[in-house]
Amino acid sequence: MNEAMGNRCGCPHHKVVPALVVLFALDFFLGSLGVVSAHFVSVSWPVLLGLAGLSKMFSSKCTCCGVPMQQR
Repeated sequence: MNEAMGNRCGCPHHKVVPALVVLFALDFFLGSLGVVSAHFVSVSWPVLLGLAGLSKMFSSKCTCCGVPMQQR
């Protein structure tokens, strides 16, 4: 099994989705506890989503397999 297909890939763009899920959960959890304001939550989740999209859009090559992302 190739490392790109498993869970051992070290490419930063493969870690964007799991990091996004953790940040979303933390954002909404802290909002529900009242640690951060509802306004902060309503502004931060679109920013997190936009950063993840930009990260995916501008990562041109996968270093685990060397194949340009456009050819996948």
